[in-house]
Amino acid sequence: MRTALISDIHGNLESLQVVLEDIDQHRSVDQIICLGDILGYGPDPVICAEIIAERCEWSLMGNHDYGALYEPTNFNAAAEQAAYWTRAQFELETDPDAAARRWEFLGHLRVRTTFNDFLCVHGSPRRPINEYIFPEDAVNSPVKMRQVFERVKRYCIVGHTHVPGVFTDEPDFYPPSDLDGVWKFEEEGRCIINPGSVGQPRDMDPRAAYAVLDESAGTVDFHRVEYDIESVVKKIYAIPELSNWLGDRLLEGR
Repeated sequence: MRTALISDIHGNLESLQVVLEDIDQHRSVDQIICLGDILGYGPDPVICAEIIAERCEWSLMGNHDYGALYEPTNFNAAAEQAAYWTRAQFELETDPDAAARRWEFLGHLRVRTTFNDFLCVHGSPRRPINEYIFPEDAVNSPVKMRQVFERVKRYCIVGHTHVPGVFTDEPDFYPPSDLDGVWKFEEEGRCIINPGSVGQPRDMDPRAAYAVLDESAGTVDFHRVEYDIESVVKKIYAIPELSNWLGDRLLEGR
C-alpha cells in the first residue's frame, strides 16, 4: 500500500493543485489522506475543501478546521480573523444541497484514526487537534516526548507544525535533509512522522511539502514542489479581512 500524506493546506489552492498533480504524475499511490487544517489563513477555503472531499480517502480535523466550523480558540488576531472570514465564505453558498454537503464533510472530519500500524492525528496523540510536537521538543522537552510516545504503539503520523521530518523515541528529530529525503522504518522502535505543509511551510523553505508512505518497502519519501506563491500572496493582499502578514510568511516559508 502506497499512501500520499498531505497536511495543512490552509486554503492554498495553488499549492494543493500542484501537489496533487505531482502525486498523480510521479508517485503511483493507492490513496491520499489529509492530516487536517484544510482551512485557515488562505484565500480559497471552499474549493480546497471540495477537492479534499473528492480526492482523499479521509481527512482529519485540524485546529483551523475546528475554528472555522465551531469557534477559534487560542488563535492570534490574524488567525482568528481568518477563521471568521473562512466561515463566512461557506455561508455565502446559496444552493442548499451544496451547502449541506460541505458542512456535512467538515462536521465529519475525524479527530483521530488508524490504519494498519499507523495512528493518525493532526496535532499529537495526547491532544489530537491542538498540541504541537516541535522539532526542538526532542531536545528541550523530554517529559513531553515520553508522554507523547506512551500513546504511540508503533507509528504515528501528524501535521500541525508545518515542519517535515521524523521523531524517534530516543527521542530525536530527523529533518528530510538528514535522511536524503527517505525515512526507513526500523524493525524495533517507534516513530512519529510529519509530512510538512502543503499550503504554508514553516521550515524556511516556501515550496509545498508532502510525503509518500510505502508500507511494503518500509519507507517514507519526503517531497517538495514549486508553485506560484506570488499569485496566492496577491489574493491574500486583496482580501481586507486577511492580514498581509499571512501572505508575507508564505514568501519566506515561515
